[in-house]
Amino acid sequence: MSADHSCQLRDEDATVGFGARLAAALAGGAVVYLHGDLGAGKTTLARGLLRALGHTGSVKSPTYTLVEPYAIAGRTVFHFDLYRLADPEELEFLGVRDYLQPGAILLIEWPERGEGHLPAPDLEIRLETAGAGRRASWRACNSRGAAIVASLGVGDGRAQS
Repeated sequence: MSADHSCQLRDEDATVGFGARLAAALAGGAVVYLHGDLGAGKTTLARGLLRALGHTGSVKSPTYTLVEPYAIAGRTVFHFDLYRLADPEELEFLGVRDYLQPGAILLIEWPERGEGHLPAPDLEIRLETAGAGRRASWRACNSRGAAIVASLGVGDGRAQS
């Protein structure tokens, strides 16, 4: 993934804050691919997004269930974690395309493991460890993604969270 925008996230709170800004930018729903190594902050970002939408319960990575649905104040979020996916074709049995509901947000961790069986992303985000914090980089994949990036309001390479 070649990134068009990036920012430094100095700690976990900053990663949660970036997730909250992302939630505000995803008003019309989207498919968001979350890239990064284990422990890079993908689920922390998802937790920030879900909390910003009003979710008050725990948020854990759906590593074993593959997808965790959230219905929050009339919004639907599907948080996927494909780390343990044995074969991308399993997504067809899971009915991944059924999750493409109008206005739904699909957060997909480890999308490379579902290659060829996932809906195309509107936005791709990569999280990498950078010292004590993280570096977030992202790029729009289509016009919806470009609108999301514009709504984020950060990402000129100088933004510090």
